[in-house]
Order: sequence, then structure tokens, then C-alpha cells
Amino acid sequence: MKGVLGIELGSTRIKACLVEATDPTAVIATGSFAWENRLENDLWTYDLDDVWHGVRAAVADLLGEARSGTGEAPEIVGLGISGMMHGYLAFDADDRLLVPFRTWRNTNTGAAAAELSEAFGVNIPLRWSIAHLHQALRDGEAHVPHIASVTTLAGYVHRRLTGRHVLGVGDASGMFPIGAGGVAYDADLVARYAELAPEVDLLALLPEPLAAGAEAGRLTAEGASLLDPDGAIPAGLPMCPPEGDAGTGMVATGAVAPRTGNVSAGTSIFAMVVLEHPLAEAHHELDLVTTPAGDPVAMVHCNNGASELAAWAGMFERFAAAAGSPLASDAVFDVLFREALSGAPDAGGLLAYNHLAGEPIAGLDAGRPLFVRTPDSSFSLANVMRAQLYGVFGTLALGMRVLAGEGVAIDRMLAHGGMFRTAGVAQRFLAAALDAPVAVGETAAEGGAWGMAVLAAYRVHGGDRDLSTYLDDEVFAGVEADTAHPDPEDVAGFAAYLDRYAAGLAVEAAAVSAL
Repeated sequence: MKGVLGIELGSTRIKACLVEATDPTAVIATGSFAWENRLENDLWTYDLDDVWHGVRAAVADLLGEARSGTGEAPEIVGLGISGMMHGYLAFDADDRLLVPFRTWRNTNTGAAAAELSEAFGVNIPLRWSIAHLHQALRDGEAHVPHIASVTTLAGYVHRRLTGRHVLGVGDASGMFPIGAGGVAYDADLVARYAELAPEVDLLALLPEPLAAGAEAGRLTAEGASLLDPDGAIPAGLPMCPPEGDAGTGMVATGAVAPRTGNVSAGTSIFAMVVLEHPLAEAHHELDLVTTPAGDPVAMVHCNNGASELAAWAGMFERFAAAAGSPLASDAVFDVLFREALSGAPDAGGLLAYNHLAGEPIAGLDAGRPLFVRTPDSSFSLANVMRAQLYGVFGTLALGMRVLAGEGVAIDRMLAHGGMFRTAGVAQRFLAAALDAPVAVGETAAEGGAWGMAVLAAYRVHGGDRDLSTYLDDEVFAGVEADTAHPDPEDVAGFAAYLDRYAAGLAVEAAAVSAL
């Protein structure tokens, strides 16, 4: 059996997924490795040694699972890499890292993002690579004159595996704006940046953008040994363009055509909607990126997703163990999520803010997780958990209100991420938050690593079909999707919650200032 391999470096897990090359809906094996970012010198980072330790561990886990079924290593015929988007990996001419990896989570780039947004006339978010580069330039950092290349995490891993300084266009669109054709950086904005920073040859630094299905190099012998020192993955494999986690989320949910969208919930949470026409004006809440095929997308990105919810679940898991009735983590989530269904539609007057990091949409440059209630609120487990789940979607809903104000039409919204594994809970609340039907497909729980494997399969067997047609023909034909329609009581309850949430951001801002 021939398989294609997708590897995604997410915020908390590195995942590997092997699927059949001619039927990517058939998962052969998976593997994973848990890791976490660290706050060092007030910047969120990962050590690049941990990248390779984690990738090898995830691949070894996958190969072990595959061998347990057949007794031998699978035949791998294609490969793709994805990772968390944005951030800043700057290298010198000898490919030496100049400063520690600065992730998308950092919010120290406000001055640069504001200057670029004004100069370009489009929103440049704090987490974008160009904001990081320009902030380093503004701050006169010593490494800037030595920069020979800048890339993302997926781009870095791909270059180590192939020697090619390229990037999938979806990931590239989170480094610097892509032009109207969807295949190159916006030439007008590149020229404007040259006026703003004439000492920087931007196109010489950035990776070449490639659309899904393009030839993006082959796995070298050195690259193969980085993945698996035992030689189970052969050199010479064709590799697809490396993509960002937003792009693989779109692929994993089949949301790459106009008027479709998806919500991805993990450490961060974001919504992507493929556009039919340009937006009327720039909004700081909305990013303009692309699908892996280069089609325009409006993105509502929130730095904070389900991590605070997971922390609360961990506390209850410890309580169960301390009480002599230990529960597995998945069982704890299942109990708490189902309890939330019996909570009041507005969460009983409770408020939960999940801001572990700064949140630009909410106007916060640092995070302070908060749980707030008034003396007359209804303090129960059901309301606490409903407030926590609503809190995951709170900032996202503020951004989606702006998108709705632009008249953007959505025919289909799909969701993926671990929090949607408990059927009918987070999905139902998200439908209320968006006031729109939300579907969760059979493939969504596999997440971005599976989406990356699909892109690798498209590179090998896509032929002349565009990405949307390939997904319709080979991946989502006949796939059942469970759709939750918004309940009117939930919609009204979430709207009341969101009004309190928006008003309570003043409390959150005070906490950032005081604590």
C-alpha cells in the first residue's frame, strides 16, 4: 500500500498523518508529539532543536503504528509539511538562525504593524512576518544587517528537508500580502516597502510563493535522515509546497471555494471565509490571506483559543483523582461539555475571558485570563462551563460581526479541532455565536496533519484538476457532515453574553494594567 505523509507543527502538538495516496480519506496511521512554547525575554518561542526532536518522535510514533498493523514499514511516495503561520525565523547567508524563533503569539510589533497598515492601506496584523521584520528594523536590532532570508516554521522545515526556499501561497500570505493574481507578493506593496525601508531587499529575503500542487522540491538524503534516522523514509520523495495551519484547516474541511468558510479551534482560534469580491475597506479585525490555491480569504484570527478551557478541565480532572474517582482527560471534557448544555442560554450572567496572550481584536497587548461574575449571577457548574465555552468564541464573534457588516455571504461553515469531538456541544454553541449552521465532518477530527497529507496526495495524483475540484471528487464526495443549526434561544443568549463580554473588556484591560 502506497501512502503520502503529512506533518503539521501545531502550537501544542506535532502531528503526523499517513493516508493512502490514491484515497486520502483512508488513514493508514498517525503519530504525535506534545510540545509547548516558552516565554523567554518577554517573547514566545520554541527551540529549533525541539522541532526536530518532535518531528522524529511523531514520525516514529506513526511508523510504529503502521508496522503494528502490517509488520513492515509502509511505502511512502509523497510528503508535505505544515506549521503554525506567521512569526519570524531570520537566517544569515550560512543558514544560521540570527535570533530565537518569534512565534505568531508575540504582540511586540504594534508600532511596525500600525506603520505598515497605514503605508499599505491594508491591515497588517501584529503576528505577520513583515511586522516582525519591520519592528526589528525600527528597533535597530543588531542582527538585521545580517539577514539573508526570512521564513515561517513550515518554510524552515521544508528548506531543511529539500534545500528549497519556497512556501505555499496560503502561508506566504501571512508573511506579506499576496497580489490579486494569487501567485506572487503584491508588487505595488513591495515597491511601497522599498520606499519605506530602502535598505531591505524584500523579495531577496522572502520565500517564493507556490500554489497547491506545484513542484516544491524533493526530499534530500540529509532531509530523510532528519525525519527518520533508521531509513524508513526514502530520499527523493516529491514534496508539496509547505503550508500554514490555516490552509490545512481549509483543506481538512473542504472549505476552499467562494462562500465557504471554516473555524479552527486549538491554542488559537480563527475563522476563514473565501471571498467572492474584495472587501469595501480595511478593518483591523480582518486579515486578507489566501487559500492554498491562491484565492482571497478574509480571516478573523484570535490569539487565544481553547487553552484556558483545557486548564479548567485539567483542574476538574485533578479533583476527580483527588476524590478517588479518576477520569481520563477525554472523559472529563465529555462530562463538562455535556453539563454545559443544561446551563442558561446567556451562561447565567457569568463571563470567561480566555486571554492567556495579548489579543489585538480586543485591544489587549497582553493576556490575563479572567472569570467574572456579579452577586446576582447564577453560579453553577453548568453555567461555568457554558461561560467557558462561550469565552472561547467571544473574541472570534466580535470579528465576525465586522465581516457580516461587509455583507460577506457564507453558504457553508465547517469546524474542526479537538473541542468538537464531543458531539453537539461546542458545535451547537458556535452555531449560536455565528448565527449560522455549523458542520463537523467525519474527517475534521484528524485536523491539519490530515489536511497536509491531502495536499501531498494532490501534488502526487491531482493531475490537471484545480484544488476545489480534487477535494470534491476525491475527498469529500459522499462524506457525511453533522450540521448544527442555530437555536433561537442560544442565539439570543449568546448575543446577551457577547454584549456583557464586550463591556467587560474594560475589566480585562484593567487587569493587564494592574497585574
